[in-house]
Amino acid sequence: MAPPRATVLLVGTSLTAGYGLDPSQAWATLLQARVDSAGLPFLVVNAGVSGETSAGALRRTDWLFGQGPIRVLVVETGANDGLRGQPVDSLRANLDLILTKAAALTPKPILVVAGMEAPPNLGRRYAEEFRAVFPAAARTHGAVFLPFLLDGVAGVEALNQPDGIHPNPQGARRVLDNVWKTLRPILDSLSRQP
Repeated sequence: MAPPRATVLLVGTSLTAGYGLDPSQAWATLLQARVDSAGLPFLVVNAGVSGETSAGALRRTDWLFGQGPIRVLVVETGANDGLRGQPVDSLRANLDLILTKAAALTPKPILVVAGMEAPPNLGRRYAEEFRAVFPAAARTHGAVFLPFLLDGVAGVEALNQPDGIHPNPQGARRVLDNVWKTLRPILDSLSRQP
């Protein structure tokens, strides 16, 4: 009997949930396939919720974190805060609380914070403050920083659905590549630990 697989929990928005895609095309589903093909003993749990802000993600943490041990936690939140022009201070506070709660878990999971960009129509100052939240939170909490989740996808018409926001199947594969660059070394290292 094979030992149980350790959990990689993805807390995210529609970008993680795979909005507008067949579930088999979402980057989270593709991540599980890539983990399996690499022979790594992890179960990817997609806890992405379309339309969710960082406040919503924070509200779900107690329930999500109570579902069993988490080996790696990937937090992708803030995109909807940005789309709604919500205060950067509230995003910063919510992300801080999510990571604080996660760091208090036993065993403590490895934390990964995905970077996000604000829509350009909100102005340069807002965009700069918004962008700075994610690497700062990662530093504060000793988390791994995954630079912009949608790097190479955002603003590329051929990689997005007609709404110009959500990746299409090709875009989801590019997002997977972005995530894999950060996650693969973590999972490789964990799989070698006794």
